Amino acid sequence: MHYDVPYKTKQFFFVLIKLSIVVGAFYFIYSKLSENENLQFNEFIAFLKKNDTFSSKNIGFLFILSFFNWFFEILKWQNLVKAIKRITFREALEQSLGGLTASLITPNRVGDYGAKIVYYEKPLRSRIVLLNLLGNMGQMTITTIFGIIGFIIFVNRYQIDMDYYRVMKFGFIVLIISLFAVLGVKQKRYKIKGFSFERILSFIKKLGLKSHLINLSLALIRYLIFSFQFYYFLTIFGVEVEYSKAMVVITSMYFLASIVPSISIFDVIIKGSVAVFLFGYAEVNELTVLYIITLMWLLNFAIPSLFGSYFVLNFKLPQNEE
Repeated sequence: MHYDVPYKTKQFFFVLIKLSIVVGAFYFIYSKLSENENLQFNEFIAFLKKNDTFSSKNIGFLFILSFFNWFFEILKWQNLVKAIKRITFREALEQSLGGLTASLITPNRVGDYGAKIVYYEKPLRSRIVLLNLLGNMGQMTITTIFGIIGFIIFVNRYQIDMDYYRVMKFGFIVLIISLFAVLGVKQKRYKIKGFSFERILSFIKKLGLKSHLINLSLALIRYLIFSFQFYYFLTIFGVEVEYSKAMVVITSMYFLASIVPSISIFDVIIKGSVAVFLFGYAEVNELTVLYIITLMWLLNFAIPSLFGSYFVLNFKLPQNEE
């Protein structure tokens, strides 16, 4: 027996979901700032004032870096989506920031996928998920390439004691898993979200080399921007370190933090733990590192998600979904 939910009831629950997302995002941002045991908010503000972090020059430049970080992320999404539908920069902005807001309280940012697909008609949604996955994979590819190079240099520079037997064992396991994955790709019976691997690979190939190169190029630009932003914070807080040496630690930090599954709102804790460990070898004060991680999170996640909450609250389902 088919039962249609009344239109007003559907709209009520839809508004409730939107409000829940926004309230949840605001609450987690507040709790992250006020309940962090390792970071007292009053001490945090005092430290920033002491180091003249709030000078107009510093604030302006840091916000410019954050602006361009998200500007290129929005361009990246617009470039990917044009493979199935052309959207304006304004639409890409709304979808990207709305997705960020929804992703804050979900594991591994899966809320971003759910938020973006609702902007599109049902026939397009499976491909939107794949495009979003490609965008994230492109960013992860850049992070991994730079991270592995940086981590190798880091290990050699600071003479880190490593159990190479365990590293080789882990590498062997990854290789075996990769081989099984390749074999699985060739089997038509294996599916993801109703799509066979063959159809997924076919979709990726149809995007064309140009689209993939633009995706990777924009991901690279973003990476260079937010990694430089971290270095700029180091200089603000009086840490005297060459850019090349700092980048070795920064690239290692982003790589190690990115391979740990987490809820986006706890990303600051994971990055903070990894950063404190790595920068300890470079003799950078622990609190300084924690403060920088918190400010990076505020500028590139918390504040953009507040703008995203506006789009979430004002979102309307496509005409044929209402």
